[in-house]
Amino acid sequence: MKIMIKYRLLIAMLAATGAVVVSMFLIMQWSIGRGFLAYVNTMEEDRLGRLAQVLERAYQANGSWDFVKDDNATWSKLVTSSRETSDLDRNEHGERRMTPPPPPFPNLSGHPLPPRFQYRFEGRVLLLDAQKVKVIGMPNAQEAAQLHKITSSGRIVGYVGLRPRQRLTDNYQLLFVKQQKLTMGLVAVVMFLVSAAISLPLAHRLVLPIKRLAASMHRLASGEYSTRVAVGPEDELGQLARDFNTLALTLENNERARRRWVADVSHELRTPLAILRGEIEAIQDGVRQAGPESMRSLHGEVMHLSRLVDDLYQISLYDIGALTYRKESIDLKEVLEDALAMLGQEFVQKGINLSIELPRDDGCSVFADPDRLSQLFSNLLDNSLKYTDAGGKLSVRLKYRPNTALVEFADSAPGVAPDQLERLFDRLYRVESSRNRAKGGAGLGLAICKNIVEAHEGTITALSSPHGGVLIRVELPLTGSRT
Repeated sequence: MKIMIKYRLLIAMLAATGAVVVSMFLIMQWSIGRGFLAYVNTMEEDRLGRLAQVLERAYQANGSWDFVKDDNATWSKLVTSSRETSDLDRNEHGERRMTPPPPPFPNLSGHPLPPRFQYRFEGRVLLLDAQKVKVIGMPNAQEAAQLHKITSSGRIVGYVGLRPRQRLTDNYQLLFVKQQKLTMGLVAVVMFLVSAAISLPLAHRLVLPIKRLAASMHRLASGEYSTRVAVGPEDELGQLARDFNTLALTLENNERARRRWVADVSHELRTPLAILRGEIEAIQDGVRQAGPESMRSLHGEVMHLSRLVDDLYQISLYDIGALTYRKESIDLKEVLEDALAMLGQEFVQKGINLSIELPRDDGCSVFADPDRLSQLFSNLLDNSLKYTDAGGKLSVRLKYRPNTALVEFADSAPGVAPDQLERLFDRLYRVESSRNRAKGGAGLGLAICKNIVEAHEGTITALSSPHGGVLIRVELPLTGSRT
């Protein structure tokens, strides 16, 4: 049977409360019985002291214990004279109860003690002489008895002893204890009912945020990524609500990016395919001749598609962690020089002034994949070649720091707005004023560059160039972990 968390929490709270109430009830029951018995024994010890004073005066008047030996009537009067009115002998108005006098002592010679005398004060008290020989008292009362000295003229003349009570027998005492136990039982029941009355709304209140969060999670699992929950107080549930909102926002952004990615890829593939289709249909219809010029146009579009598909493939490999790197210790300056040598002539043809600043020493190396770094530098140089106006300038600088190597590519106009610089490394992102299809870019080159740099534990950033264009800064560690 499925039990809702609210009722599980309620049962747990009631079980804990019930255990506490039952434990408290049992402890109080035991404490009341034992405590009241101790109180009665204390009262009887006080009476024993008064009896000792009575016996002391009687001994002084008679000079020995012969007057009381085997004289139950005299002994009964002496014991009764020590009785004092206590609070238990008074009614609710403070008046003394009319309690009947205790029954006379039975003849103890050779007869067992009647049960009604066994637990009374009179049945547990006895008198001993100076040698602790019993003078009078109930049989077996000397066992475990508490003795009180009786002195006369500074010498011990006897002992009066009392065996402590082991249980309560007086009707008033038993009635009092019973009333207290009933009261404690009533208090326990009331406490349990109050706890139940408080636990139900409390459990509902505690579970309510969880129910709201569960409902929101269900909507989120159904694809409603715009779902949000109200953040409660600064506790575990509040932190859970904040984490849920963060998760929902991340999923919403990822879904938005996925849709944009699919739309952008479709757009990038559709345009060259449309051009190819148009060129081929024109040749089929005889509008254009299948000559070298039309073949060159078709080949250009096919190469554009090939580059786009290759870039998409590389990015997909990076996303799934399947892009391989064969790292070794290489001279970063040598790799950069090779990339500049391959594209240097194209900068000259476009009229772009290429300024190169490299360190003279060759002592610094990095642990990297030479082919990937060559691809990185080639992409950055090709990017500057495409998006720098003719007659512009490109400055390439390499310098070494204590732990990193810094490579900067700073070109001239056109530039990029500061708020768009950080988005240059987004996939398929192109600045409308400078990055257009006529220049051959699909917006994947810088994204690939970022993947390569991050795979080498470095960083790549885009800044405003002092020449009016964009400055791409690459930082690579001079010493890397070999994996």
